[in-house]
Amino acid sequence: MHDFLAGHGYPALFLLSFLASTFIPLGSEWLLVMLLLKKHDPVLSVALASIGNYLGACTSYAIGSYGGPLLIRRVLRIDEAAQLRADRFYDRYGSWSLLFSWLPVVGDPLCLVGGVLRVRFARFSLLVFTGKLARYALVAWLVLNS
Repeated sequence: MHDFLAGHGYPALFLLSFLASTFIPLGSEWLLVMLLLKKHDPVLSVALASIGNYLGACTSYAIGSYGGPLLIRRVLRIDEAAQLRADRFYDRYGSWSLLFSWLPVVGDPLCLVGGVLRVRFARFSLLVFTGKLARYALVAWLVLNS
């Protein structure tokens, strides 16, 4: 499988990065490292991995946004007053947690919660893309400077 993905280069990196940012338990950093070691363009590699990962996070955000009422009312059983308090608190302080959306295990749920709590999409995008770009850039820097 590793050879198959590495053999498909940039498209495989984009797809794997996208899927890794959904609720599918995958990692994409290994493929970025492999491509960089095979002398692929570091800027293009980091850009494709970051964009793919960001778009996967947007998928989780959309699920939270459109599935939010069902999740909030029926599954979590949160009333409207409690939701308004949570919205205000998360909008003021919690949305900064989206900078950590690149972390394993907690990153995907953070993006889902961002959608459920209706974080403005521009804010969501800025915070999530910044975190994901920083992670891939750091991985590339470590590979290229070791």
